[in-house]
Amino acid sequence: MHPTDYFGQLFAAAFDVLKTYRPRRPIHPQGVLFKGSLERIGGGAASGIDFLDTTGTNAVTARLSRSLGVPISWPDIIGLAIRVHTDDGDADVLLASTGWRVPDRFALTCHRTAGAARLSSLMPYRGRKGAVLIGAKTTSADPGAPGRVRPDALWELDLFWAKPTGPWRRFGLLSLTPDLDAEGRVQDTALRFDPLLNVLPTAGTYEWTRRLREHSYRLARS
Repeated sequence: MHPTDYFGQLFAAAFDVLKTYRPRRPIHPQGVLFKGSLERIGGGAASGIDFLDTTGTNAVTARLSRSLGVPISWPDIIGLAIRVHTDDGDADVLLASTGWRVPDRFALTCHRTAGAARLSSLMPYRGRKGAVLIGAKTTSADPGAPGRVRPDALWELDLFWAKPTGPWRRFGLLSLTPDLDAEGRVQDTALRFDPLLNVLPTAGTYEWTRRLREHSYRLARS
């Protein structure tokens, strides 16, 4: 068995235990649904992933959540799942709160609100020029956390890419507003985001990252 298979199965076993207590969503149990747009500014073929390196605008659906589901007054790992709607179908990007510099960008961090967090993909995409991370920083007012997001909130984030040990380079702007229910209230969503099934256009994945994720994702889909 490959070592990443072993660790992937360990993660899945822990996930399965949580699923006993939270059958619907073992992690990221509560969230807020957002709608908005992704504006890509281009900048050449620097990253080696054409989707990041070219200009364009895409509609997006996103979910802001807290990973562990601890009381809202406590710090938690912030999660942002983004579904990018493209001409070739939907693509899912999962970001979590991490450090921003090396080596902190490979460690999860806890925050009380989304705006205080730096977000990254943690695991790299595979581009023509090697591994690529995706990151995001809030540039607008802090939207808060699930349970405290205002219905009229406008959440804007600058988007970046980086080589695993390289500098962050801005490639776009993400603009999000809460998707309200019929009574004008902030709502959650039953959508499931899966970057293994819905891969970012022109980006590949590494086999070791797939091994780490696929056992837990299979459980989540069941």
